[in-house]
Amino acid sequence: MGTTTSSWKKTFTKIFIVLIILVIGGVIAYFYLPYGDSSVKAGQLNYVMHKGVIFKTYEGKLIQTGIKTGTTGGVQSNEFEFSIENKELAKQLMNLTGQNVKLHYKEYFGALPWRGYTRFIVDSIVAIEEAPNPNINVDPNSLINY
Repeated sequence: MGTTTSSWKKTFTKIFIVLIILVIGGVIAYFYLPYGDSSVKAGQLNYVMHKGVIFKTYEGKLIQTGIKTGTTGGVQSNEFEFSIENKELAKQLMNLTGQNVKLHYKEYFGALPWRGYTRFIVDSIVAIEEAPNPNINVDPNSLINY
């Protein structure tokens, strides 16, 4: 009788350990592996900042052209919030605030505190385009069609 109980306990312990390892592996894969391959977003770089209480990370916001409705009847701009792991890239983006940029990023299933506050991690700048200067003097007569 004692060997049957002992054998059952050993089998249960082995199955339990395998399940725990699979769950831990699944959680690690969920947070560390990118959701998709990668993508690019374009728009005007609103800001990049260094923030955090325990884990200091670089966070930014890109304002995309166009509008979307969050609720019926509401209008808001398309905003892309992202995190940056690379300090040099973050400093370069800080200098580009206000300009139109195309950013390459990877999307993850979840955010990690030491990686950033968002699931989107920008890893490179694809293109930089200067934003048009709104202070250019335009002759109003040139805009009238006769």
